[in-house]
Amino acid sequence: MESLKEVGTRYRACLVKNILPFWLEHGIDRLNGGIYTALDRDGSLIDSDKSVWFQGRALWTFSRAYTDVSRDPSYLAAAKTIVGFLDEKCFDSDGRMFFRVTDDGRGVIKRLRYFFSEAFAVIGYAAYGIASGNADYCEKALELFSFIEEIRNTPGILIPKFDQSSRPSRSFSVPMILINVLSELRRAFPEKRKWINARIAELIDEIERYFVRPDLCCVLEECGSDGEFLKDHFEGRLLNPGHSIEGAWFIMNEGLEQSNGHYVELGLRMFDWMFEKGWDSECGGGIIQYRDALGLDLSEYHQDMKFWWPQCEAVIASLMAYRITGNGRYLGYFRMVDEYVSEHFIDRKGGEWFGYLHRDGTVSSPIKGNFYKGPFHIPRMYMQAVAMLEDMSAQ
Repeated sequence: MESLKEVGTRYRACLVKNILPFWLEHGIDRLNGGIYTALDRDGSLIDSDKSVWFQGRALWTFSRAYTDVSRDPSYLAAAKTIVGFLDEKCFDSDGRMFFRVTDDGRGVIKRLRYFFSEAFAVIGYAAYGIASGNADYCEKALELFSFIEEIRNTPGILIPKFDQSSRPSRSFSVPMILINVLSELRRAFPEKRKWINARIAELIDEIERYFVRPDLCCVLEECGSDGEFLKDHFEGRLLNPGHSIEGAWFIMNEGLEQSNGHYVELGLRMFDWMFEKGWDSECGGGIIQYRDALGLDLSEYHQDMKFWWPQCEAVIASLMAYRITGNGRYLGYFRMVDEYVSEHFIDRKGGEWFGYLHRDGTVSSPIKGNFYKGPFHIPRMYMQAVAMLEDMSAQ
């Protein structure tokens, strides 16, 4: 069995020799700027539109690779071309961001229900400000976060998914993503640590108060405005193990950052519940896409598939839990997920990872990217895991 040091070496090699080079070679648009993500198995372009989510996400990835992995100038050069496209092409005249644009930056889709394009731009700007040494981008990140708060808190700006007069509700994804956004701002503004930590505390309280359900041993994806379990509806019973596990490690990380034992315990409890519910022990392993809180049948056509990103979140969360507790059960979880990824997701012929598997582990689609899959979850997983593995190996 590989030692943790050997796993760390393997992960670093996969990151710098496979994942990042794949996107540098095939994704960067050297004509218009920015990055393409709709790539076929071999990296060939299959849709020329650009995901605005991924302009921000990829900006974060290459900026953090430059600061955290190596001072490879190609990482910073990629970030520079992405940030230029993001600045010039991804904002509409009202200050809101598009969801999808043409290759040369004309708006195609603008999703007014969400502010996730803006949220991913914040983490990208903050990371790029640090990587480039240009503090203006850190300030830009902070200003955009303030705009997000305005969007979120001003009635009538966002168009809710459900009619709030007939079904007032909350979504787990909003506070969960904002925790991550604020953690990146904290890196850019250490002098604002107290304010940022206080804002994160409000978001963690929101998650614990409304979505964490000890009576059901799960984390809900959607609930009523006062935390009601909407048990008579598909959406109210929906569990998204990958999302909950991602939120769990965000909260565990805050426990470490803020020396807060309650946050650590909360994150561990969320991870315990959702790994148990998400791990598909009946059909070969891997984190399954959805579960129902009451064990009822689900309506989504992809409910039993294995997507790439929940596996990434489970790798990070299991390693973090093991590092915190020293409990071998979490190391076992890590090795289970790592083995599943190695056997099923890594494409040893075309490079990078497959994104979508059937429940039995066979490939559903060989594409390497679309408007949701690109250089974010996978490189983030490798960067987070390498840092933890190397730290544990050095002790």
